[in-house]
Amino acid sequence: MKAKVYVTIKQNVLDPQGNAVQGALHTLGFNEVGKVRIGKYLELDLDTNDRAQAEEKLKVMCEKLLANTVVEDYRFELED
Repeated sequence: MKAKVYVTIKQNVLDPQGNAVQGALHTLGFNEVGKVRIGKYLELDLDTNDRAQAEEKLKVMCEKLLANTVVEDYRFELED
């Protein structure tokens, strides 16, 4: 089973890296770009066919390591 994990900074948290990318894009002439938010994308291969177990394990992985839940949100998708 393949898991796709998306980690993003919470909306109410300042994103200086996103602001820097937005500024750089404007400098390059891409003035139509509005707000930029930076995040992480991870792909994990899970050795299980049990969807419920995979979801529970992914939640624990995200909360213990993959996301800093104080300032980041996460979501994941599972593919068979």
